[in-house]
Amino acid sequence: MRIAVVQHDIVWEDREANFARLAPQVARAAAAGGDLVLLSETFSTGFSMTPGIGEPEDGPSATFLRDRAAEHGIWVGGSCPEIADGVPGGEAELPYNSFVLAGPDGSVHRYRKLHPFTHGGEHERFRAGEAPVTVTIGGVRITPFVCYDLRFADVFWRAAPDTDVYLVTANWPAARRLHWTALLQARAIENQAYVVGCNRVGAAADGTDHAGDSRIVSPMGELLATAAGIETLLLADVDPAEVTATRERFRFLADRRG
Repeated sequence: MRIAVVQHDIVWEDREANFARLAPQVARAAAAGGDLVLLSETFSTGFSMTPGIGEPEDGPSATFLRDRAAEHGIWVGGSCPEIADGVPGGEAELPYNSFVLAGPDGSVHRYRKLHPFTHGGEHERFRAGEAPVTVTIGGVRITPFVCYDLRFADVFWRAAPDTDVYLVTANWPAARRLHWTALLQARAIENQAYVVGCNRVGAAADGTDHAGDSRIVSPMGELLATAAGIETLLLADVDPAEVTATRERFRFLADRRG
């Protein structure tokens, strides 16, 4: 499988503007052979916590992903604020930070971010998800996570036996870029799996700057593709046989306790 990472800027809270910007970038990724195209966290709105920012499941953002997947015959994923049940009152009105993965056959898979970013107040504006989700595509077992999840090694560990590729979509601030790059490699090395990180570039409306630093990391921690601080496209091939071979050659996962 060839994975394409679209490292992009985001127009604050303007879905239509972001769809217009991203459609040609997804097309370029597909033309370059991408079987799965990864966009950033909250690719259609920016990391906004404005009340009412949530949209229904299968709303405009999921529809954009589904339409691009069908148009190009590929898989496309990224996160967006989605209200799962639409039941009025209290916490139920809060959206999930929902990773939506759309397939060329119209199928849609969802993972809801497990760890709201309390330091930034996300826990007050978003609901927490309940469990990881793993999707098998063409024999490749893919487990998505969202941004702050990257700091919690235990959830990656628990998913490792059934995962060949972790996807991590983010709006990770430039001020902590060292943490982003170090943790992406650490998750790959300790779980002997590919890790694909897509981070946005540009400044959000609150002034938070994002340095990009998207990358694709091998099961041995090698950097297969990296990006700097501009809009760009990353490509790398991932092979589940390489994951199996790495784990058989170095049987570290079997020694894990707890």
